[in-house]
Amino acid sequence: MPELPEVEVVRLGLQAHVAGREIAKVEVLHDRAIRRHTLGADDFTGRLAGARILAARRRGKYLWLELSDGEAVLAHLGMSGQMLVQPEGTPDEKHLRVRVRFAGDGPELRFVDQRTFGGLALADLVEVDGASLPSTIAHIARDPMDPAFDPKAAVRALRSRRTEVKRALLDQTLVSGVGNIYADESLWRSKLHWARPTDKLTNAQGAKLIAAATDVMNEALLAGGTSFDALYVNVNGQSGYFDRSLDAYGQEGLPCGRCGTPIRRDPFMNRSSFSCPRCQPRPRGL
Repeated sequence: MPELPEVEVVRLGLQAHVAGREIAKVEVLHDRAIRRHTLGADDFTGRLAGARILAARRRGKYLWLELSDGEAVLAHLGMSGQMLVQPEGTPDEKHLRVRVRFAGDGPELRFVDQRTFGGLALADLVEVDGASLPSTIAHIARDPMDPAFDPKAAVRALRSRRTEVKRALLDQTLVSGVGNIYADESLWRSKLHWARPTDKLTNAQGAKLIAAATDVMNEALLAGGTSFDALYVNVNGQSGYFDRSLDAYGQEGLPCGRCGTPIRRDPFMNRSSFSCPRCQPRPRGL
């Protein structure tokens, strides 16, 4: 699933192309795309008609369009969801699920989702710790790119959990935005094994890990995110290329960029963890 850098790339495109525009009409072409909006397609399209998009917002891996009526369109990109900005008259994509037309001239917004694991839903905006968030994600923590992010508080939150450090890093209620790819990259840069117990993590190690996560996601953002196939694209349909810079994730059997030891893959939560056996030794007793 897309992580913070990929979602931020999409947010920037939406901010440039749809912020400030009035919605004229919404078409739901596949009901599954709005299954999280429990009141159904007619309610979804009716409430959006005439609303103005004030801004495209993001927290961690969560993306939404802030509306003029105090609501938001929360977009779950899932495994294959795309928010595309297309000129009117452009042929429909094979897996087009929702179309948003705007008043006046300009391109339309399309939600395309091949696997239909993603979707759109309306949510009320609520105030949480000085920020306005869709009510359904009010529990999500700030991410390292948030101006109000507190690295020391994030380290305390990680160390407070009795679990493996990677599991804590993936917990979006502690630090948001980090998924499997950037967790492995951050741990590699910090020389920490993914199974290290969080209660054995020192403040210095925690600070180094949070700093590494911040750096790697900023670098990925500059590269347009990480795209392993044509499903991860920006609003213009272009792929990112940070996958060329990955040091750990997906590098099984390739030499570590620091020491030359082949990168190892371990099963992890129905996924995989990639690490260097020499630079990131497994904690004793595990």
